[in-house]
Amino acid sequence: MNAKKIAFAALTAAAIGFSGASVAGPIPYPNAGVQNATSYSFTAATTGAVTAYFYGSTAGYTNELTLLINGVATGIQGLNNHSSAYGASLVLGYANAGDTLVFKMINVSPGGVGPWYSDTSMNSDKVNHVYATDFAGDSVIGAGTFVAFEDLAGGGDFNYNDETFVFTNVATSVPEPMSLLLASLGIMGLAATRRKK
Repeated sequence: MNAKKIAFAALTAAAIGFSGASVAGPIPYPNAGVQNATSYSFTAATTGAVTAYFYGSTAGYTNELTLLINGVATGIQGLNNHSSAYGASLVLGYANAGDTLVFKMINVSPGGVGPWYSDTSMNSDKVNHVYATDFAGDSVIGAGTFVAFEDLAGGGDFNYNDETFVFTNVATSVPEPMSLLLASLGIMGLAATRRKK
């Protein structure tokens, strides 16, 4: 293989490797009033505890958090958005590396709303109720994955600040349009190169 083909193959592999990676974004959600168009999938980064740290809330409703691992509820619920202090933590369950994680926000009071999941397909209103990004950490909460919920049916005000957490042992996968485009172009280029042979 000549140098051009090797360079092209390396660029293609890099583009494929970057597709699906999480990207750091601002906290709080930067487009309040507009539904978050990004869908996320979460997995356990390593075998061990999945811990949630309470970050904050502006909700009038009283909400708590729980977790599903590979579609099975852990049965652990807590971090009430009106009584939890910044940095309060709760181990939501134990997962094996690569296990699928779905966060679930439960409306405790007044009730009758939700529950809402980090997996949009599980929401009764089919609205995306979460925003997620990397969290660098501070003096109270270590580095992790920031996940913010919207607690109103239909997305409410789309401020994604009704209950917010930082999770450890969580890997976030985001289908990034630019990376997917680069990967697709790279694959098409490799196919064209092979056809020429």
